[in-house]
Amino acid sequence: MELEFLGTGAGVPAKHRNVSGLALKLLDERNAIWLFDCGEGTQMQILRTTIRPRKIEKIFISHLHGDHIFGLPGLLSSRSFQGGEEPVEIYGPVGLEDYVRTSLQVTKTRLAYSLKFIELSEGVIFKDKQFIVECMLLDHGIASYGFRVSEADHEGMLQVDKLATLDIPAGPIYGKIKQGQKVTLSDGRVIDGKDFVGSSKKGRIVTIFGDTRFMEKSSQFAKDSDVIVHESTFNKDEAKLARAYFHSTTQQAALIAKKAQAKKLMLTHISARYLAKEAKELEEEAKEIFPNTQIAKDFDSIDIPFS
Repeated sequence: MELEFLGTGAGVPAKHRNVSGLALKLLDERNAIWLFDCGEGTQMQILRTTIRPRKIEKIFISHLHGDHIFGLPGLLSSRSFQGGEEPVEIYGPVGLEDYVRTSLQVTKTRLAYSLKFIELSEGVIFKDKQFIVECMLLDHGIASYGFRVSEADHEGMLQVDKLATLDIPAGPIYGKIKQGQKVTLSDGRVIDGKDFVGSSKKGRIVTIFGDTRFMEKSSQFAKDSDVIVHESTFNKDEAKLARAYFHSTTQQAALIAKKAQAKKLMLTHISARYLAKEAKELEEEAKEIFPNTQIAKDFDSIDIPFS
């Protein structure tokens, strides 16, 4: 599981930051990529990565401001030209389907695959044996959502090498041992399956917030996250401006991560006013509250390890 930032800027593209786009790479888990927001130029950003658009399985759109959706019709079109044939599920607020289908219709664009739109409402929006995705309504003037992606726990691995040293041949018996059962071998030996199964691994949690004012309940939504991705459009001294424009400050994002007992905070949606030196200052002021904070840059990639 890996996060790759395709755009970390706020509002409009800048030379050093494109607008919002984030890929959750699940190549080992399901040979797929989930995309969160798709601002203008996202497909150009993808060209500078190893991401293959045909691997994009799901797209989650936090809200309908242009810096989060203007790149979506173009990406969907290019995915078709590049051999994408598998269906894509698109999760977003009411109005997103109209925007996408109208854009494709007006431009006479035909896709080689089907689109399925899921309108967001609070609660569980996707669930299978591997992942649960929940969403929460934020405070941004228009409908804006945060997403919590929870991975199922991984069962312990069967220690095949250990079984081999005891001359226990492979076969149906391995299934019983994997289940932790006590097994009697043909030579009379009794083994406990629990002794041959490694420790289970707790599933990882990633919480990705769309644009929002500071909300106390966000920390509960993001509880125990391995990584929180949160906007920080304003610095710590601009709380009044942040509230007026429906955004958050660096230290407000840090407070959410601290209360959530998260492991790592990634700050994004950075104003073009902040260049390299100023962006580092934003990071430092967030670290005053939550030390394991990092300001995301375009093309930053972070691995999310098991605990």
